Amino acid sequence: MKIIAIGRNYAEHIKELNNERPEEPVIFTKPETAILKDGEPFYYPDYSQDIHHEVEIIVKISKMGKNIEEKFAHKYYEEIGIGIDFTARDIQSKLKAKGLPWDLAKGFNGSAPISAFVPKSKFTDLTDLNFHLDVNGALRQEGNTSMMLFPIDTIIAFISKYFTLKTGDIIFTGTPAGVASVKVGDTLTAFIENEKMLEFEVK
Repeated sequence: MKIIAIGRNYAEHIKELNNERPEEPVIFTKPETAILKDGEPFYYPDYSQDIHHEVEIIVKISKMGKNIEEKFAHKYYEEIGIGIDFTARDIQSKLKAKGLPWDLAKGFNGSAPISAFVPKSKFTDLTDLNFHLDVNGALRQEGNTSMMLFPIDTIIAFISKYFTLKTGDIIFTGTPAGVASVKVGDTLTAFIENEKMLEFEVK
């Protein structure tokens, strides 16, 4: 199982980080050891002082595929969920300044808390899906999948040109604006269409 994530997929998030708007999906990966399930707490690592939350709709691949045409991409996933792409922003900034890969800033242990997955058929339109993140009960991030620069099916088709997708692979589809630091004691609660899907504490 692998985790493939999309960076810079919401215009307002690109603006808040002063990044360049991409012409094609920006891809990075996380190892399986990044996953946190079942509301397990996130333990703040001692090698960073600036961990940011990034709430994202996530997709679970349901069958193997490569070189998938976009018009057929919907056949390769049956379930979606919500997750947090934790980013060590201080480490990322140092690596980017040197032109180095971001792996340490994105793939550290526990950097991918995820909800349970639910059937995509539960939702009327995956291209118009509301989601949001509360921190300590206050709204911190909100987005709608219609704001994606690259929709889910486009992402799947693009990734599959380079990586064979296998059953159980997870795709993080990008975060909207509002990313910010978390601190020990925070409670993060993530919602899809106002249904609570994920809640955990930072310790």
